[in-house]
Amino acid sequence: QVQLVESGGGLVQAGGSLRLSCVASGRTFDTVGWFRQAPGKGRDFVAAITWSGDTTPYADSVKGRFTISRDNAKNTVYLQMMSLKLEDTAVYYCAASRVTLATSGVYFDSWGQGTQVTVSS
Repeated sequence: QVQLVESGGGLVQAGGSLRLSCVASGRTFDTVGWFRQAPGKGRDFVAAITWSGDTTPYADSVKGRFTISRDNAKNTVYLQMMSLKLEDTAVYYCAASRVTLATSGVYFDSWGQGTQVTVSS
C-alpha cells in the first residue's frame, strides 16, 4: 500500500493559480494521478505522470492550464494549476497505480484524503 498526502488546496479567485503537492510513501508505484470530484458529481481524471516523468496525459478540460510534475528524490508529485475557472472547484485527490499510463480510477489502488480547491468569481 502507498500512503499519499495532498496539500496546497485553498480559496483562489478565478484566473488565479495554485500548486498542489502529493507526498508518497510505502511501496513503489509506476503512475501517480490527480483526480477531482465536484459537489454532486463523480470523480474525474485530471492528469497523470509516469515514474520517469516523460509521459503526462491530461484531461481536455485542463490542457494548457495545468501542469503535472514530480520530484522522485522527494517522492512528491505536483499539480500546478493556472488560469483557474469556477468549474475547477472540487476536492482534488492524488492516487497511485502500478499500471503504466493509467488514467482510469479503476487502476489506482491507493488514494489520498483529498484537498479542497475553491475558485471564486
